[in-house]
Amino acid sequence: MKRIVILISGRGSNMEALIAARNAGRLPVEIAAVISNRPDAGGLETAARAGIATAVLDHKGFAGREAFDAALAGLIDGYAPDLVVLAGFMRILGEAFVRRYEGRLLNIHPSLLPAFPGLHTHQKALAEGVRVHGCTVHFVTPALDHGPVVIQAAVPVLDDDSEETLAARVLAQEHVIYPQAVRWFAEGRLQLAAGRVRVAGAGGGAAALIAPGD
Repeated sequence: MKRIVILISGRGSNMEALIAARNAGRLPVEIAAVISNRPDAGGLETAARAGIATAVLDHKGFAGREAFDAALAGLIDGYAPDLVVLAGFMRILGEAFVRRYEGRLLNIHPSLLPAFPGLHTHQKALAEGVRVHGCTVHFVTPALDHGPVVIQAAVPVLDDDSEETLAARVLAQEHVIYPQAVRWFAEGRLQLAAGRVRVAGAGGGAAALIAPGD
């Protein structure tokens, strides 16, 4: 069984979705630890209640990104994970860190990448007047919010949407596709080559999940 470490900075709703999928028998992984860069992250208590080891590495205690990244890598490696999962981890990770976990570092982003990288994705989607928005699970590369796409979910943008309503619709799909992506990894079905992901048994290509409209 594959071992994963989850990194969070806040309440960790995607972490909760992964725990729920594991508990329901839909995610064949061992969650070795949940690590946060914020001591007050609400997800730490959630993980502890689920019987998962937790750790805090406060980035404010380090002189710079490289020092923090090195300490974080040392902490992660102590749990010997097969996969590192970013679940609302609000720190930009340096190239050396990303290269260390190349091919086994996943992130979820609240847009249909490559559209709207960075923050405030729902605001950007509304401002641009797009009719379809969504979320993306991808392998992490040194380029911010870029990397080989594993799976995406699309949702409609409604005429009366606010940032909050659109964010809620996207988040519901994040909770579906992140456990799916991690399951594929755990089952050895993700094939990463030439900057693209293929899912074995999914028609030879990456999968897309389209959510119905409200």
